Amino acid sequence: MKYGLCPLSIVPLRSEANDRSEMVSQVLYGESFKIIESRKKWSKIRLAFDSYEGWIDNKQIFSITQEQYKSLKSETPVYSMDLVDCISAPEEQLLSIPLGSTINGKELLNHTFDGHTVSGECAKDHLVDTALLYLNSPYLWGGKTPFGIDCSGFTQMVYKLNGFRLLRDASQQATQGEPMSFIEESEPGDLAFFDNSEGDIVHVGIIMEDNYIIHAHGKVRIDRLDHTGIFNQEQRQHTHKLRVIKRIV
Repeated sequence: MKYGLCPLSIVPLRSEANDRSEMVSQVLYGESFKIIESRKKWSKIRLAFDSYEGWIDNKQIFSITQEQYKSLKSETPVYSMDLVDCISAPEEQLLSIPLGSTINGKELLNHTFDGHTVSGECAKDHLVDTALLYLNSPYLWGGKTPFGIDCSGFTQMVYKLNGFRLLRDASQQATQGEPMSFIEESEPGDLAFFDNSEGDIVHVGIIMEDNYIIHAHGKVRIDRLDHTGIFNQEQRQHTHKLRVIKRIV
């Protein structure tokens, strides 16, 4: 088994070994992974954080040993906390990194970083504050940064920055935590899940106070939440049908 580290700010994770293939997620700076299949130009990887799989370009991989991988995985993660920050690379080069990049492997990459970081579990009431950092970020299928993010990437990154692990997709996240019977039982920071006409979970957002929800739909936005689902004030209609509320923390 081979192992790798992301040495760049953002690397697309694709469903197939092709530049034109769908981007299913992103690998942010400092994320470690197993390489489960290697080809001439592409590798299929499994991320250490959430076991999500996809293909990345071999030119965007920094190889590490099994021992280094295990060491990184055993450490408490340290994440960058500014919307954009800079890593200092050799020969006085600078590398921009987005909010939520993992700093633990910087020495392996021969990089230095002295920006703001966060580590360990935070109080639940900090989840909404973190979510607001992404407000107005444009929607991007597979995205995980303030420059483009999807609904489950948004919830995963908010929880990640507060020291909690969520799986990558909304349908996967819906298998975690304890269900709430009524909206009135929910607390700020709980997750609300929404389904389509076939009953599949297709959307997720973070509950705020006073029956509001922050979620990625066109952009990261705040809307009303009721027993039916999400009510978009601008459209004057419900845009998502509520399926279940889950308490993770």
